[in-house]
Amino acid sequence: MAQLVVAALQLPTLGMNATRLEFYLKQAKQRGADVILLGEYVLNHFFKEFATMSVNMVKAQSRKHLEFLKNLAVEYDIVFIAPIIMHKKDGYHKMIVKITPANTRYYEQQILLPYTHWNEKRFFANKVAPIKDAMIFTLKGFKIMVMAGFELHFDPFWQQVTRKKVDLVLLPTASTFGSHNRWREIIKTKAFLHGCYILRANRLGEYSDKDAQWKFYGDTMLVSPEGEVEMMLEDKESMLVEIIEREDIIEHRKAWGFEKEIKERERLI
Repeated sequence: MAQLVVAALQLPTLGMNATRLEFYLKQAKQRGADVILLGEYVLNHFFKEFATMSVNMVKAQSRKHLEFLKNLAVEYDIVFIAPIIMHKKDGYHKMIVKITPANTRYYEQQILLPYTHWNEKRFFANKVAPIKDAMIFTLKGFKIMVMAGFELHFDPFWQQVTRKKVDLVLLPTASTFGSHNRWREIIKTKAFLHGCYILRANRLGEYSDKDAQWKFYGDTMLVSPEGEVEMMLEDKESMLVEIIEREDIIEHRKAWGFEKEIKERERLI
């Protein structure tokens, strides 16, 4: 039965220094990693810090990391999934990039946080539009979906997981404000209900403004289709590398039969 070696890096913002990436990548490759996930605001600074940065600096940061990851993907024959900020004519766009040895593909986050203290929706130029399919690709027999962190909360994305028979959801996040338990429980529940693995990479670091201190706490984790945490990092810089097996996914779906019950009723419509 098919196996896939997944890795997630738990890091603070790298700034312009990407040497730590190669340090971890060498270890990941030694352990046979096929795909590596980075958290939100790791390749770029937290968006609230952009007020003190020039557009050219942000663009240079993104360009340097993209070139570096493309070179590493070729050298180590590995797939990278990483949130990145791109600047276009209408402003900054919050994206996720998939980099393989052969090509580069982008997914533009569709739903952004709209809250007064954390208003990505207003800051970024991502368009408000009907929800479309997320980025989905196949690797070593596994169907993989890339989901932006905030999108976890919206059912249309999980309907895609079920409809497309997704085996693994890659979830980059930048969670803070002591939300550990809420994120853990949502991720475990979603993995169980949709019969898939979920790999979450959450960033580290701090940001302070006049109203609050933002502490990004890690908790990078791999959750199985049974809703069990297979591996979790705590609050220190580190890397998670684990093997997932497609047989576990198939057995879970057969045992619980959630999709079967829905399909049986859809045929009656």
